[in-house]
Amino acid sequence: MRLDTTYTVNTPEGIALQLSPAGPLPRLLAWLMDLLLRSVISVTLIVILSYMGKMGLGIAAILIFLLEWFYPVYFELRQHGQTPGKKMLDLYVAQADASPVTPSASIVRNLLRVVDFLPLLYGFGLASMMLNKRFQRLGDLAANTVVLHKNNHKNRHTAVETEPLRPPMSLTLPEQQAIMLFSQRSNTLTSSRQDELARLTGPLAGEQENPARYLHAIANWLTGGRAA
Repeated sequence: MRLDTTYTVNTPEGIALQLSPAGPLPRLLAWLMDLLLRSVISVTLIVILSYMGKMGLGIAAILIFLLEWFYPVYFELRQHGQTPGKKMLDLYVAQADASPVTPSASIVRNLLRVVDFLPLLYGFGLASMMLNKRFQRLGDLAANTVVLHKNNHKNRHTAVETEPLRPPMSLTLPEQQAIMLFSQRSNTLTSSRQDELARLTGPLAGEQENPARYLHAIANWLTGGRAA
């Protein structure tokens, strides 16, 4: 049984983003870490404010209530969709189209946790996650949000493997930087979009049979590769 899956979102700029929704297990671990942190904060508040008597305990109860309901909202909006628990697991909350989570969406998805928790220990939430391919609980469905794995960027800046090719003409520094950036971002672009962008270089690659691969070869040379 697959615990995680992927889906692709095409941006208006023609960039294909491959997103990997987090399954129940990593989300559970992140939730437990956040629960532990909230519990430590809550106990600390009770201990400190108990010295003020009943008034202190009343203040502690209010603060704990706010902590329980707005802790995730605060971190999702201020820390790029990541609560401390999600950050430890390299997870983050975003809109279904990969755009940053909005304030209204964050509030909706977190207020509806009370429904997801029913009938016991997030029973409805778990059932909802297992019934849709993006693992969205009821709060996510209402807010149009998803919990995603943070992309591994280790290979993001690796140029496409091609034989290095010395450019047939002199290139300015901005032109060299543009070609290297094009090659580095190739894994975020469809093949047709790569060719479309490569043809914009005109006489450099526009007339090549495979303009994108031609630019990758030049980028390989620019980044230190040398033709045999």
